[in-house]
Amino acid sequence: MKITYWSDYACPYCYIGEMRLKRAIAEIPELKDVEVEMKAFQLDPNAGAHAEGDTQTRFANKYGISMEAAGRQIESISEMGRAEGIDFRYATTLFTNTMDAHRLTKLAQSKKDPVLTERVIEALFDAYFTKNRELADRGLLQEIGENCGLDAGEVRDMLSSDQYRDEVLTDEKAAAYHGIHAVPFFVINERYSISGAPDREGLRSALLKLMEKEAEEAMATGMSCGPEGCRIR
Repeated sequence: MKITYWSDYACPYCYIGEMRLKRAIAEIPELKDVEVEMKAFQLDPNAGAHAEGDTQTRFANKYGISMEAAGRQIESISEMGRAEGIDFRYATTLFTNTMDAHRLTKLAQSKKDPVLTERVIEALFDAYFTKNRELADRGLLQEIGENCGLDAGEVRDMLSSDQYRDEVLTDEKAAAYHGIHAVPFFVINERYSISGAPDREGLRSALLKLMEKEAEEAMATGMSCGPEGCRIR
């Protein structure tokens, strides 16, 4: 099974959705050989290199709600994150540009090592939502890259250039082409889509239904499986 999802490191639902997806997959023993690929989606490509203002004010202004309502929604989202085992500190995040964080992810993905890539993705989400660091800080990104196992020189060269910028923009163009305007957005086997961050049971149920449907389709086309493998009748 191939699961592709568009995500941004400044998106709380993306972090929550990613955690729920991993756990839903783990709860389905019969789901084998799952490939998960993150694609870039910047919530604000014009964001600066340093945070301006606090999260609550930015949230209130963005959605046109009162500061009190913004505070309640931020805490509600944080509670969702904590329920997934994350030390979620959304209220004190420092919102900056995430292009370089996505470029670091692309460098990790270029190594064709899913474990390495997952370490980088998790470290970037953790840096933003738990440690409340600025993801546009190249010193931080250098540190994350090295700590996760990337070559220090490669990370430094990437950050000091435009390497992988085109790949990030290509991901975003693909999202626009598919009509994706909000994240997280999951596409399974290039056929089925899930928008937002449904709860773990909802994701698990969706994956099981998709497995069942594809198995039924395989039988309908005449595929048969036995002790020696599968074949088309």
